[in-house]
This record gives sequence, C-alpha cells and structure tokens, in this order.
Amino acid sequence: MLEISCREVMREISNFIDKEVDPELRARMEAHFATCHHCSAILDGAKNVITLVGDGRTFTLPANFSRNLYKKLAAHLGDLK
Repeated sequence: MLEISCREVMREISNFIDKEVDPELRARMEAHFATCHHCSAILDGAKNVITLVGDGRTFTLPANFSRNLYKKLAAHLGDLK
C-alpha cells in the first residue's frame, strides 16, 4: 500500500468523514491516521465540529476567533509544504 502525505489527507478529510472515498484510499488514510498524530488530531477536531454544529445549539465564539483560526490553518498548511 502506498503511503499518503499529510497534504493529500487534508484534501480528502471531508470525503473521508462522509465515507465518500474509495476503499483503497480509505485504507491509506486510516494507516496515515494511525501514525500521524497531527492529522488524527485534525480528524478528531473536524468530527467534533460536525457534532457541535449538528446538534442545533448555538453559541457565541470568542472575539477574533475567525482570524486566529485562519492564522493557525495557514501556519499548518505552510508546515506541510
């Protein structure tokens, strides 16, 4: 089985969560999550967001939340190059 990079995982993570990847890609991603703590943390975080959004409750985000989130995402994506 071919290894998959963090960048490829990030491109497909939504499809993975929605079970819209083929079995071979799913197996490659599962193997990657088993050894990459960073990507597995992102997967867990994405699942948590889906759960929070899906329960229908609303809550107020802290000031500058969006700006800080985008900064962290940009830093992470820069690390994957």
